[in-house]
Amino acid sequence: MSSAKLRARMEYFVACVSEFARANALSLPQAFDYLKKYLGMEFLSRCYEAEHTLSFADAVSDLAMVCRKHGGTI
Repeated sequence: MSSAKLRARMEYFVACVSEFARANALSLPQAFDYLKKYLGMEFLSRCYEAEHTLSFADAVSDLAMVCRKHGGTI
């Protein structure tokens, strides 16, 4: 993967974690830890090609759904 594509992917991940944190009144570290624990980050990585074409609101909703499926409560 080119460095430009990797950078774009990482920037998207940071933006998603930030939006998830804001939507759920969490700090950035809390949001990242939650998303990592309940496989939200894995989901973003696996489904990046589709997810990055959606709105951040849709991405946050998808992340919450995936995390709930794996034991999260948010």
